[in-house]
Amino acid sequence: MLKLYKKVNGSLRYHEAWCDKSKITEHWGVVGTRGKSKEHKKPRGKVEEAAVMEVLKAPLSKGYLPINDDDIVIMLIEFPIDGKRTSVKKDLDKRHALEDRMNETLGWTGLGHCDGGSIGSGTMEVCCMVVDAKKAKQVIAADLKGTKFADYSRIYKE
Repeated sequence: MLKLYKKVNGSLRYHEAWCDKSKITEHWGVVGTRGKSKEHKKPRGKVEEAAVMEVLKAPLSKGYLPINDDDIVIMLIEFPIDGKRTSVKKDLDKRHALEDRMNETLGWTGLGHCDGGSIGSGTMEVCCMVVDAKKAKQVIAADLKGTKFADYSRIYKE
């Protein structure tokens, strides 16, 4: 997968592509929105990386670039836990399910991805690597509203 970004008229836009067996998915939009996507047939005999680069040739020529590591922000979603030994598996299962959900939510909105989590000292956190903390907080809160994950205590920038 290759993710590219560019500031256009004051808003951060994304353009990305990834290969899945015989197809390449191209996905683009404004950071924080689901954007649009298009599937391309992967050329036979072409290495995945070269096929992805071919799909992204146009955005690259328009100034889209990979994000600088210094521009990645760590956001944490925190949940209170009771820390009882009987709850550990349930808490861990919930954390893993939320990590999967955040990978989907952040990925499809161009915001980033989930990078694991931790449990201890009365809390459980899920770590998200994002390109826009303010938009990520809004998107995460909206995504969790009304779900089994709505009981978080806070979403904050590390």
